[in-house]
Amino acid sequence: MRFDEYRNHDGMALAKLVADGDVTAAELLELAIARAEAVNPALNGLIIPLYDQARTRAADALEGPLAGVPMLTKDLFQEIGGAPNYQGNKALKQANHHAPADSELVRRWQAAGVVLFGRTNTPEFGAKGITEPESFGATRHPWNTEHTPGRSSGGSAALVAAGVVPFAGANDCGGSLRIPAACVGL
Repeated sequence: MRFDEYRNHDGMALAKLVADGDVTAAELLELAIARAEAVNPALNGLIIPLYDQARTRAADALEGPLAGVPMLTKDLFQEIGGAPNYQGNKALKQANHHAPADSELVRRWQAAGVVLFGRTNTPEFGAKGITEPESFGATRHPWNTEHTPGRSSGGSAALVAAGVVPFAGANDCGGSLRIPAACVGL
């Protein structure tokens, strides 16, 4: 599968391609990683790559309605057991804090069959209206890097809009889903 084909499918369509044997989870993951590596230097949306862990999972027989679809989680309340968990906080990053266990949301995504391959940028504890934490620096808008993708799910929104994944983890307490989606045209 080529990137232009990958990008023209939503998550359900990609899962169907995997289920039908037209593409493997590993092939989709490599497309997503290649795209992330191509666009992330300018966007700074993917802050914690988990490629080795994801490659191991993609090689397994996956089940669920989204089996084989690559996905990213936000580094805020979407903990992956054993993975870095900084929540945009400089002190947690310096301490190299890792999540002790998967959050309930991550357990449900895993049960649906997704392949999580990284964590996205967020402001410190999601408290700012822009994704510009001191710990990782600003996430940039995929269509104009002089602009912000907005709110605390900006890292996820920028990477979805840039075609890295068909969907990514986000959460909302004051527009953190809606504002980035509007800013990047999702």
